[in-house]
Amino acid sequence: MTRRLFLSVAQEHELLQVRDHAPKPYLRERAAALLRIAGGQSATAVARRAGLRPRRPETVGAWLTRYLAEGVPGLSLRAGRGRKPAFFPCVPDGAAGAGRAAARGAPCPQPVGAGADPLDTLQPAGCL
Repeated sequence: MTRRLFLSVAQEHELLQVRDHAPKPYLRERAAALLRIAGGQSATAVARRAGLRPRRPETVGAWLTRYLAEGVPGLSLRAGRGRKPAFFPCVPDGAAGAGRAAARGAPCPQPVGAGADPLDTLQPAGCL
């Protein structure tokens, strides 16, 4: 089934502005793809021939779905994408000036029986 996109004059002008003037190349690519779909091409044809590199038709279809639901802001990348770090270093108690590391890191575990053995006062690896 071919999905169609019908744009008002204002929507077309907005996509043209994004295509020609957006600071991010991925936004320009997505706006150009949507304009081609509005011009009558299928998402499959646009995925194969348009943009910086060939895309999967499902990807172009997802751009279309997000544009229909949210408009131009829907073309932006979502927060939280990408691979997450496998390890966050722990943050010792009282590290007020640690900034972002303190916000992300877990508190350092407290040694059992602290003070009885000098080795108990050592921090786990990664805690400074």
